[in-house]
Amino acid sequence: MKITKLETFTNEFVGFVRLTTEDGKQGWGQVSTYNSDITCQIFHRQIAPWALGVEIEDIETVIDKIPEHEHKYPGSYVLRAMSGLDTAAWDWRGKVAEKPVAELLGGSAGTIRSYASSMRRDITPQDEADRLNALKDKYGFDAFKFRVGAECGRDVDEWPGRTEEIVPTVRKTLGDDVSLLVDGNSGFSAKRAIEVGHMLEANGVEHFEEPCPYWLMEETKQVTEALSLDVTGGEQDCDFQHWKRMMDMGAVNVIQPDILYMGGMIRTMEVAKMGAERGYKCTPHCANLSMVTLFTMHLLRAIPNAGKYLEFSIEGPEYYPWQQELFVKDPYQIIDGKATVTDEPGWGVEINPEWLATSTYQISEI
Repeated sequence: MKITKLETFTNEFVGFVRLTTEDGKQGWGQVSTYNSDITCQIFHRQIAPWALGVEIEDIETVIDKIPEHEHKYPGSYVLRAMSGLDTAAWDWRGKVAEKPVAELLGGSAGTIRSYASSMRRDITPQDEADRLNALKDKYGFDAFKFRVGAECGRDVDEWPGRTEEIVPTVRKTLGDDVSLLVDGNSGFSAKRAIEVGHMLEANGVEHFEEPCPYWLMEETKQVTEALSLDVTGGEQDCDFQHWKRMMDMGAVNVIQPDILYMGGMIRTMEVAKMGAERGYKCTPHCANLSMVTLFTMHLLRAIPNAGKYLEFSIEGPEYYPWQQELFVKDPYQIIDGKATVTDEPGWGVEINPEWLATSTYQISEI
């Protein structure tokens, strides 16, 4: 069945893709968040021409070849745009087969343990601990991630002493029966990350994400070798050769691809497979409640090396005003600390028509 029409609906932050085949059947996907209006321009210029008129059954081949067709434009934007094609194709396939995407990928519908993921550094340690504790009581979360250092901070903390204060404060407030994770967001040199890492270990933190500038794999490897907790990373990485080097050199303990940064589900499944072959668990990055968390839920229900938990953003409209009212029915309900992949076809979600009506529309068609 040939792809005949590709449409985008976007604002600055979110861009949805609707794929239509010659029989009129449709599927919905999403390009990566942030600068999505730019990404959708790239989608129509550099992605859609390679997909229109192609059999949707051959989408794996199309996804494999687009980076070669666009070889003069390696990197983030082309792949962020290609994610819209990939994820829309999977929704189409699921709806035609009347199965959730997770099942098409070899998994099933069901629940996934989630960790409450904070995005904030502009918050005092005690206020952060208190709001995480409230989520523990309300939704049953038993795992929490918070921020240390400063984003790309070159060893300068968000404010002096914050890292050393927030870790024991969160542990004391939440108690010893929860899993704690921290994110360094490329904030530390190897030497400083190791110092912080020993403090994390002393407080029972089990996951230290992106401690060093992510492009300096050798520094991250020093941290991994020096610590006993899981050093994790990969959310920014989208090149297969880079992934192979990262894993083969043992730069991290756990891999964290982002489906929308990687170019979609097909390429992310390939990274997860590389990891499985090398003994790595996969805990993907999905830091907002657009469709990326939904995609990740389906992935984690399908891959054999799924990590311990799903990242689940806890930030509301004051932090992410653009992620509000994207869907007719909210697919993100946390019960006893778990999210649920339903058995509805495709991604199991309907985009809000009112949101679509306010978006910028473009179309590519045969």
